[in-house]
Amino acid sequence: MASLILKMSVSLDGYVAPPDGSTDWVAAGRSPDSASWTVETLGNAGAHLVGAATYAAWAGFWPGAAGPFAAPMNEIPKVVFSNSLASADWGETTIATGDLAAAVTRLKQERSGGYLLAHGGVRFARSLVETGLIDEYRLVVHPVVLGAGERLFGAPLSIEPISTIAFSGGAVAHSFAAQP
Repeated sequence: MASLILKMSVSLDGYVAPPDGSTDWVAAGRSPDSASWTVETLGNAGAHLVGAATYAAWAGFWPGAAGPFAAPMNEIPKVVFSNSLASADWGETTIATGDLAAAVTRLKQERSGGYLLAHGGVRFARSLVETGLIDEYRLVVHPVVLGAGERLFGAPLSIEPISTIAFSGGAVAHSFAAQP
């Protein structure tokens, strides 16, 4: 059975998205070692799980992209969760509809090679947190203060630290195991 890992970028003040929805802030603290960690995280996934909004943005970008991130993003199967998306043209993509918890449980049971890596938008991520099916959180804290925005967690959650990696550019990756 596959585990579900949620990878998210977080500001120093705990936001995963600013009020305007921009994403340029995630560049703060980038460095070659953080890029290598991210490529490894992406490349070891058995499937990428995303919401419809993230899928729409990424499907228009990654198929024509080059560089170390492009191969894992294009070659690893993707599952987009949407009750309104009619088709998915980005290679190796399937659409999951209906109840999120049931679909994720089914994917965890069906997949055995690599983990399921969820990433992307805050609404999708929050919905996954609410299912209680996330096995590990990989939160990359960027050296930036947003001041306001969207938070990932809306209720208390028990987690256990696994590892912390400080990157040369100032970002820090924290991995936590979810506790029942």
